[in-house]
Amino acid sequence: MSQAPAPAAPDTALPGPSRAARGTVVLGGAGQAAWTEHETVCHAAIARRLATLLGADFAGHYVLGQPYAPPLYFVPADVVVGLDVATAHGIRGAADLYGGVVPHGVVATKAITHPLVDAHAAAPDGWSHDFPQQVAAVALPGYSAFSREDALRAGRRLLARGPVRLKPALGRAGRGQQVAGDEAQLQAALSALPPGEPESSGLVLEADLLQATTYSVGEVRVGDSIIAYHGTQRHTFDNRGELTYGGSDLHVCRGDLDELLARTRVPTLREAIAQARSYDRAARACFPAMFASRRNYDVVQGVDRRGNACSGVLESSWRIGGASGAEVAALLRLRQDPGCTQLRVRAVERYGRGGEPPPGADILFRGTDPEEGELLKYVSVETGA
Repeated sequence: MSQAPAPAAPDTALPGPSRAARGTVVLGGAGQAAWTEHETVCHAAIARRLATLLGADFAGHYVLGQPYAPPLYFVPADVVVGLDVATAHGIRGAADLYGGVVPHGVVATKAITHPLVDAHAAAPDGWSHDFPQQVAAVALPGYSAFSREDALRAGRRLLARGPVRLKPALGRAGRGQQVAGDEAQLQAALSALPPGEPESSGLVLEADLLQATTYSVGEVRVGDSIIAYHGTQRHTFDNRGELTYGGSDLHVCRGDLDELLARTRVPTLREAIAQARSYDRAARACFPAMFASRRNYDVVQGVDRRGNACSGVLESSWRIGGASGAEVAALLRLRQDPGCTQLRVRAVERYGRGGEPPPGADILFRGTDPEEGELLKYVSVETGA
């Protein structure tokens, strides 16, 4: 049986909305429901903290037709697909939600990053041939495919450079990925795809790196607060023994990605931030109808099989994600301390029993998820910078 989250301090201990609270924060609405129970619990905890930040009330899950004190601020579980869908809910710009809105479903996936294998390859509605060209200099060698035949041709081309990583375009937390070192392994990986894939959602094939480090680079705007950050991701094993996302350590500053880049001196971090910024600008140029208040990018740096250093943006996240608890914790701390300009925040996801969070940590979920088993998720503001 699942358990409710056990915060380090009850929500009433958080600075609450003033008596003259303006507006209402709601979960869901225009986006689909969270995929697991622990995500639902974490999203609710984050939405409560966003309500505190905005000086608004939190009203739980959105109910169509229910009267709410305006303005409404949405926290969808995923990217909202369709401008008409967003507008019907009163979402007209980035100030109306924590997350993003895209005109077509493919725009919210990994598949937009890489080109098709050739001009005859299959492509879904909303596909942009221009975007992969614009981000080619800040992405790894790779292709996107929407048929097994196209994926096989793309994989063969990439195998000439070394092993190929295959990633479901809708995959999350690194799950479902495979590495093929030769054509037999490539064929086996494609044969193992679920029925209807990659035709339905797409498949990304790209060069596999050694000694890889994945950076998170992001910018978040909520109300009149703006933060940007860089950080590293950690991986862990889930209760099935599968490698998955284990959290992020973020260095956060006030301001946007330009400000973050100006404050950063480490060359590898500067490269990651600059690449994320270029990817972000290309997305807004190629998909002008999209908008997002949370813009997060994964950037990998490592070495290819020829010994060459490589760095590139893997994907975007314009929705609530694994680092969102840390982002909102940073926003709240910076609001509480106007003199603070930078800080460090840690998001942790720990599977199985044992282990306690550090004193003062904000626990978003602790219990048994029906699908994931024993799980602890918390954030902590560790040091100023």
